[in-house]
Amino acid sequence: MLTQNQKKLNFIDLFAGCGGLSEGFLATGKYNALAHVEWELPMVRTLRERLVDKWNHSEEEAKKRVIRFDIQKTEELLNGSWSDESKLLYEKDNDSLIIEKGLKGLIEKEPVDLIIGGPPCQAYSIAGRAQSPTKMKDDYRNYLFESYAKVVDFFKPQLFVFENVPGLLTACPGDIPVKERIFEAFNAIGYEIRNPSNLKNAVYCAEDFEVPQKRNRVIILGVRKNSNFNLEDFYTALNIEKKSEQKTVKDAIGKLPALVPTGEVVKVGNSHISHKQISSEIIPNHIPRYHSFRDQKLFKEWLSNNMNSFSSDEKKAFYTKITGHKSNHIKYRNLEWNKPSPTIVAHLYKDGYMFIHPDIEQLRTITVREAALLQTFPIDYKFSSSTSYNYKMIGNAVPVLFTKGIAESIYKVFANKGFEI
Repeated sequence: MLTQNQKKLNFIDLFAGCGGLSEGFLATGKYNALAHVEWELPMVRTLRERLVDKWNHSEEEAKKRVIRFDIQKTEELLNGSWSDESKLLYEKDNDSLIIEKGLKGLIEKEPVDLIIGGPPCQAYSIAGRAQSPTKMKDDYRNYLFESYAKVVDFFKPQLFVFENVPGLLTACPGDIPVKERIFEAFNAIGYEIRNPSNLKNAVYCAEDFEVPQKRNRVIILGVRKNSNFNLEDFYTALNIEKKSEQKTVKDAIGKLPALVPTGEVVKVGNSHISHKQISSEIIPNHIPRYHSFRDQKLFKEWLSNNMNSFSSDEKKAFYTKITGHKSNHIKYRNLEWNKPSPTIVAHLYKDGYMFIHPDIEQLRTITVREAALLQTFPIDYKFSSSTSYNYKMIGNAVPVLFTKGIAESIYKVFANKGFEI
């Protein structure tokens, strides 16, 4: 709750996705969002819809504030110096608006207090590098932090929040550690971040912020060198926000209506249906994938034998028994009621076999709504894209309660400093 002498802080959200970071900051009631920048259209539409439904934007205002743009074209984004290629793209895309004067014109004289964002993490993730023949050394996403830094340099906020996977700490594209590249990029524009050797202490787990999920992320905070703020004050405040009680899968999804096998394959249009909801309660996005009888049989065997506790070799052998194929990776895993979920990942858009529902009566993988709740998106948060893309955007998002904890800690430091806000 804000006091009479306090006002909201203004932020820009870069790589905004479907809105996990923005939602957490806005949910505190202590921030205004000036702009959200995202390239992928389904995510843009999802975030715009949320701003209309929850945060009192008109449709026109939401279209203006959520900017569909390739941040690599940073000069165009900032100043609106549009290329013919960009103009043609926006003329073809009825969902987007050309911002004639760029972010500069959109924001005008509003102060930008902080910039938040998490560049795509696939190029930094250990799993992504392991699957790439070039270890993702040539992946352009390794260098998107440079565009982030250009926006920070342009607006010169007091603070920025840069969220990413811990794999960033070991990524080494072009044979130079990316953490050193990031340090030098922000140092060159007058911002202090933790020394690369100390960034391992900037890794936080979402489960410490009431998120029912084991999800580790590196939080790089940066302060303007000529400001009145001490960088470590922000980390101290963030540590104070940690909660002692951990939430579980049951806390998040235990009360949702059960979805049980039909016992037959039902065809509706071009879709095959394998499960039905017993109750009449309507929960958007709570629709299971189709699961064949073979899938249901393997789920039953897996759950009844508590195979999460088996050795890696035994799990691989089970996969071979079911499919006749061999794999160097474990292919199945179930959630457990009384524990946090493993990290919700974008791979869910391909299949959900690493996220088998814990109830043996349901014999299925988790729904879009369950994935969203495990990411602490409010239950009224709408995901209106295709099922596969909904899984993808949710898996790529920052958990809302984790973000809210970050936002609360930042505001307390501003307030405690007596900064004119």
